[in-house]
Amino acid sequence: MRRQAGSWLSGFYLLLMYGFIYLPVTVLVLFSFQGGRFPILPFNGPSLKWYRQVLADSKLTDAMFNSLLVAVCSSFLAVILGFLAAFALARFSLPARALQRALLTAPLTVSYLIIGLGLLIMFNMLGVGRSLWTVGVGHVVINAPLCFAIIYSQMGAHQVNVERAARDLGASLVTTVWLVTLPMMMPSVMASFFLSMTFSWDEFIIAFLLSRFDVTLPVEIWSLLRSGLNPKTNAAGSLVFLVSVIFIVLMELLVFRRIKRG
Repeated sequence: MRRQAGSWLSGFYLLLMYGFIYLPVTVLVLFSFQGGRFPILPFNGPSLKWYRQVLADSKLTDAMFNSLLVAVCSSFLAVILGFLAAFALARFSLPARALQRALLTAPLTVSYLIIGLGLLIMFNMLGVGRSLWTVGVGHVVINAPLCFAIIYSQMGAHQVNVERAARDLGASLVTTVWLVTLPMMMPSVMASFFLSMTFSWDEFIIAFLLSRFDVTLPVEIWSLLRSGLNPKTNAAGSLVFLVSVIFIVLMELLVFRRIKRG
């Protein structure tokens, strides 16, 4: 009886947790199929007209492309910087190595608002105008420490032995990194890339502060919200959520299954 009661309580607790986490998203997606003009009860639908309006809106589609472009480019650069920093600190005896690790991961504890304001002031001092390029720089700043932390945590001693064997066989440092280290670290590199893309795709604060005319999708959705809630906003938000889910599914298929097989 006690085990059965404990099982029921555990199931009820998990149900509450999942409901607390996913209920807002469920409501968002549900009312994106609303047939009426307002995302309120009673539900009229389902209807795809708001998705058709989103895809027919050039501002939203351009913002979606901008978000994808910034996410891919900034994540790629963040992974490169994170990998090189992790390899240097893991394989070489650099001065104050612990301090350097702490400095590299420190941005993970800083608010995006503080980072965005700091970058905005710096770009104004340098005379650099706000654009997608500045947004990309901001996303590299917030994602490079994450990539470093993930990749550095996976650099073990067994990889050192393989790298030494390659060097003993005549491979240069660059060749060893490219043909030996990088393939062994590919699961953590891919995980870093997809996580960076997920964070960059729906990031708002830095994108809002550092963009001007060409904006990302979260900023464009915010401009829609200023005119009030409507199912079109729900449809745009649902597309953002869908792309984030696609990134996570790809990470599961390409990274975690490879780790399990390995």
